[in-house]
Amino acid sequence: MGLTGPNASGKGEVVEFLKCKGFYSYSLSDVIREEVRRRGLEITRERLIEVGRELRCEEGNGVLAQRILSQIEEDKNYVVDSFRHPEEMKVFRTRPDFYLVLIQAEAEVRFARLRERKRESDAATLEEFLDLEKREKASKDSYGQQLAACEAEADFKITNNRSLSELTEQISELLPQLMGNLVRPSWDEYFMKLAKVASLRSNCVKRKVAAIIVRDKRVISTGYNGTPRGTKNCYEGGCPRCNNLADSGTHLDECLCSHGEENAITQAAYHGMSVKEGTLYSTFAPCLTCTKMIINAGIIEVVYNLDYPLNETSFKLFREAGVIIRQHRVE
Repeated sequence: MGLTGPNASGKGEVVEFLKCKGFYSYSLSDVIREEVRRRGLEITRERLIEVGRELRCEEGNGVLAQRILSQIEEDKNYVVDSFRHPEEMKVFRTRPDFYLVLIQAEAEVRFARLRERKRESDAATLEEFLDLEKREKASKDSYGQQLAACEAEADFKITNNRSLSELTEQISELLPQLMGNLVRPSWDEYFMKLAKVASLRSNCVKRKVAAIIVRDKRVISTGYNGTPRGTKNCYEGGCPRCNNLADSGTHLDECLCSHGEENAITQAAYHGMSVKEGTLYSTFAPCLTCTKMIINAGIIEVVYNLDYPLNETSFKLFREAGVIIRQHRVE
């Protein structure tokens, strides 16, 4: 959840409430604060606006959001405060599960809250407060704050003119709407990404490939390419072909590495697991040798991420044997 809105509207209270609900929090303003501290300057609202503009000018209007987004992990819920430029929203809009919420309140109410905080750097009068806010709303400088543009593009709007309890009640009512739009990977994406992770265990120096075999939406076997069990790893010099960086398609008689699909099938046999009527997910389309092994093992479907050279013969054999072969790309 991203938060935008004018000063003292209650965004900080929303952040604290969501943190109690298990959300992790970031603030785009913290990126600027860190920069101000690095420069050894006093942190004031004017200084934050000034340094924020400088960062946008030097690294682009989405710089603050890019730095925060790089720290976001897929398995957590986050609340990100202080969206003040439309380019910051564009960075987060690349995620299908991002929602921008506008927290708003009347100017007089917000100024009263500001006075209660008693910070020396805050505006002393309502006129000064409104003047500064006017500049934040729509700076003529393209690198300045464009708060009005952010407010206009908010997915949800919450008015916070009254008590804290009413504010948290509104957030509580909003959360089910957002959580109900949970983005989950498809089964194909899920299993292919598992295969890609398995490929990182490969000990082959030329190419990292892995396959997993699935039955009833359950992984029953995993294999990655590399030298046989109990022998020297490929990256330790165990395979002469790979370590001599032979041209693709040449000196195959010297290769001591088993393929990912081959290892997935043999690992299942080693542990007494039947792969009959299973689906094999592979990070590369199978070679001809693995194709024959897949067919004879009784696997009924093969899903691959990237093409393997000389696929034509393998695919023809799959079709003749009645094995479904299809591509599902993941990054």
